[in-house]
Amino acid sequence: MGILISWILNAGALLITAYLVPGFNINDTLSAFLAAIVLGFANTFIKPILLFLTAPFNLITLGLFTFVVNAVMLWMVGLVVPGFGIDNVYSAILAAVVLSFISTLLTHLLKDISKKK
Repeated sequence: MGILISWILNAGALLITAYLVPGFNINDTLSAFLAAIVLGFANTFIKPILLFLTAPFNLITLGLFTFVVNAVMLWMVGLVVPGFGIDNVYSAILAAVVLSFISTLLTHLLKDISKKK
């Protein structure tokens, strides 16, 4: 059940990000759900390798380079998922920052709601 809720939250976060960030495009909700699945797999299998390879940059920038890695992950998903795309590098980096914030916010809101029950 937790994976389903996480998938829905991630798709929702992608849709909200597409609404807020110019140049970050999602055509429909089906593309958002598909992008959430592909992004989850990419974050599981590819992102750790990229973070390892970019560890010196992350150290120098005190972790801020992680947003660039997240932007690369979003760009890679945009290459694979139809109906999901990013126009330029700036949109990708801004979308990575906004998506991180929205995902964290939605996760904390869900935890607060589940604690009240």
